[in-house]
Amino acid sequence: MHALWPSLRQPRAARAVSPELVALYDQRAAVPVSVFVDMLAQARERIDILVYAAVFLHEAYPRFNDLLKERAAEGCAIRIALGDADSQNVRQRGEDEEFGHGIESRCRLALMHVQPLIGVSGIEIRTHGTTLYNSLYRADDQVIVNAHVFGVNAYAAPVWHLRRHGNGGMFDTYAASFDAVWATAQPVPQEG
Repeated sequence: MHALWPSLRQPRAARAVSPELVALYDQRAAVPVSVFVDMLAQARERIDILVYAAVFLHEAYPRFNDLLKERAAEGCAIRIALGDADSQNVRQRGEDEEFGHGIESRCRLALMHVQPLIGVSGIEIRTHGTTLYNSLYRADDQVIVNAHVFGVNAYAAPVWHLRRHGNGGMFDTYAASFDAVWATAQPVPQEG
C-alpha cells in the first residue's frame, strides 16, 4: 500500500492547539453553568442540544425553559434531542456507569422538564436511542462538547468548548454528528 501511496507513510504534524479551541475542562462539573447559559443566550440563529438527560441545566438554572422560549421568539431555531429512556443504549449506559436505572429516570425527568416547550414555535424536541459518544450544546458557531468515557458519569468526563474556525474542522464534525442523530430521532408528541 505504501508503494502506491507513499504519502501515507509520512506522519502528519500535530497542532499544539486548535484555533477552534476556546476552553478545555477536565470535567463537566468544573464548567460554570453560566458558560452554558451565556453561550445559549447569545445564539441568534440556532441552538442544538444532544444529550441523554442534562437535567443539571434545569436544576442549576430554573429559567432555562424561559431562555429557550426567548431565543425562539427572536427567531432562533432550537432542536433538543433527549435520550429515549426505553432504548437499549440508555439502559446499557446505566449499566456501564453502574448507575442502574438512574439514567433512564433522568431521561424521563429531562422530558418532564422540557414538556412546557413542546408545541412552542421554533422549538423541536425529539428522543433518540443512539449510543451517545458526546453530549453537544451548540449555539450558532460555538459548541460545548462533553466527551463520554466508559464507566464514568458525564459530570466527571472532559469538556471542550469550540468555536467554528473555517470549514471542515472539529466544529463541523460535531455539527454533522448532531444532524445524523437528529435524523434518527423521534418527535415527542404534544400532550392534549
